[in-house]
Order: sequence, then structure tokens, then C-alpha cells
Amino acid sequence: MADKLFEDQRLADVYDFFDSAERPDLDPYIKLAEDLNARTVIDLGCGTGNLASRLAALGKKVIGVDPAAASLHVAKRKAYADKVKWVNGTIARLPDDVKADLVTITGNAAQVFLTEEEWISTLRKCRSHLVPGGRLVFEVRNPEKEAWKEWHRSYDVIEVPEKGKIETWIDLLDVQFPLVTFRHTFVFHSDGTVLTSESTLRFRTKTEIMDSLSEANLVVEDVRDAPDRPGLEWVFIARNPD
Repeated sequence: MADKLFEDQRLADVYDFFDSAERPDLDPYIKLAEDLNARTVIDLGCGTGNLASRLAALGKKVIGVDPAAASLHVAKRKAYADKVKWVNGTIARLPDDVKADLVTITGNAAQVFLTEEEWISTLRKCRSHLVPGGRLVFEVRNPEKEAWKEWHRSYDVIEVPEKGKIETWIDLLDVQFPLVTFRHTFVFHSDGTVLTSESTLRFRTKTEIMDSLSEANLVVEDVRDAPDRPGLEWVFIARNPD
């Protein structure tokens, strides 16, 4: 299901303000890129470009891929954005000869693929763009923790420079496991505008993910705990064996 949060320019413009400016969840990806000496990185589902711009600042060749033009519009305003190649679309938009040492999928992006067909297809495309021995790294939420129960009616309010007070909350709309649908509501106090954004995520078990990686001919090297959400998420690291 399309997520208006990343497609509506007014929402995309304030998206980063609702998250920690330090983005500790991105630190392990930065470290991994350095540890692997990855020179070229594809950031799939790059959103507003936080990881892509940080990698570019380190001198990496970075390709940021996202289907939401509004998010990329925000990404292109960030420091070092001119060093990133931005692609509006999915990984299918990349030419076959584009190769990377590392492909990253951060946040909830790995869970937006709702059918097994599109998930396996995406994994295969990721592998096709990895050099031999290149890695794919992504994070997913552990379905056993039922994170969606904590999202329901979670509330936040912030003050955004030049935009004023914005409040937001989440309503859980439907749980038909493994699919969970929820809605964000945003209220802009400056003019009373109310915008909503609906999302659906698929929660896969660890076994299902391991099997899908195997089917895509990717070798699982490690499954780590997400440092920013210990016990709640897995970080998968898989290698292209070819």
C-alpha cells in the first residue's frame, strides 16, 4: 500500500523532525560500510537521504533509490547530496551494469514488500547489483514482539521552524497477520490542515526471511540485534556468493 507520508511534499518536509537528529539506528550501517571497506553503496528505500548523505560524506560512491519523489526532494537539499546519485523508483530502475559492494535497506523499508513474489524479486535484484562477495544488510521487526500494539494511539507533538506546531498520532486499522495496517494523522496548527497517511507492513518470521534469502541465492552471514531497539528487531547481513 502506498504511504502518503513519503509522497506528500508537506509531510516529507517535516518527516525528519519527528525522528532523532542523531539517528542512532543508522550508526551500525555506517560502521559496517567502513568495516567492509565498501566503496559503492546502494541505499534502497533511501527516503529523505539521511544514510546516503552520511555515506557520501565519508567519500563513498552512493546511489539512493526511492519511489517517493517528495522524499528525494528533501534528500537533495542535504549536505553532500550533490555527491549522491538519486534514483526515483525501485531497484528495478537501476541499469544492469550498476554494481555495489553493499546494499542497505533501513527502517521499515524491507517490510513494505507485501507479497512473497515482490520480496523475492527485490532480493534477487539486490544480489544482481552486488559484486561477488558484496553484502546486503537490512532490518526487520520481530513479529513475536507485536510492535503494532504499542503504535496504537501513540501521540507526539513538535515545533517545526517556520511551520509551527504539528501533532501526530497513529491508529491501528487492521491486523491480518502477517499484514498490519495503520494510519498516521498529522495536524498542522498553523492553518488547521489535517493530513493522513496509511501504511501496510508485512511481518516475516526469522525462518521465512532465511528461506527467502536462500531462494534468492544470498548466504546469511549474521543476524544481529538492532542496537536502537534491542530485542525488538533483527539486522540481517547476507552475502552474494557469486
